[in-house]
Amino acid sequence: MVDAALIKECADPDLKPAIVEKFIGAAGSDDPLTVTVHAGKRVVLVPKPATPEAAMDLIRQNIGRNVVRVGITQYPAGLGVLEAGELKPDLVDSCANLRMGTALFSKVYRIVLKWYGNPTGEEAARQVFEDAIIAWQSGYFEGEAVFRTPASGEVDAGADRSGDAELKTTIAKDAAVPDAHDRSEPAQDRLPDADPNKASIRVDLSGIGAK
Repeated sequence: MVDAALIKECADPDLKPAIVEKFIGAAGSDDPLTVTVHAGKRVVLVPKPATPEAAMDLIRQNIGRNVVRVGITQYPAGLGVLEAGELKPDLVDSCANLRMGTALFSKVYRIVLKWYGNPTGEEAARQVFEDAIIAWQSGYFEGEAVFRTPASGEVDAGADRSGDAELKTTIAKDAAVPDAHDRSEPAQDRLPDADPNKASIRVDLSGIGAK
């Protein structure tokens, strides 16, 4: 489990610690040196790096050819990077990775929440979170490349909404996301047509919480 003090110091302030913990538990890693490599649907077995330098070497070897996720948040290493030489060791720094990853996940969550029509209620919050995790892991939601989608800032995802105790009182409009977050991932980071998030049928939660 990621240390609570680290979350308090480094996580994006638009997310409450409880949802950051759930996010890392569902999609992240306790080890900041974790490097996960995917080639299409296959997981590529790679040696476990013992040092930040070894982790960065492993990332550089695979970036541009495979999908590479790294660190506590399993941040998409290729996001906004055109060449391997542009990669920064921040990717394997616990605090920096947590800051970048939670800021990007906050954006993904807002995209999913808006798609559902900003529903309220505990069941709606659970469904939105689960779909946001799937979108984080795949990079897509309803056929949309969520990492490249500009943050609209139009959604108020407050924690004080009925039944939702996990988000902060307000996710600020136009929440700041580092410039790299809105730039493209390498073309290799696309999923095949079998992407489960491209399914057209979804549960309509827009009526949840309505009186």
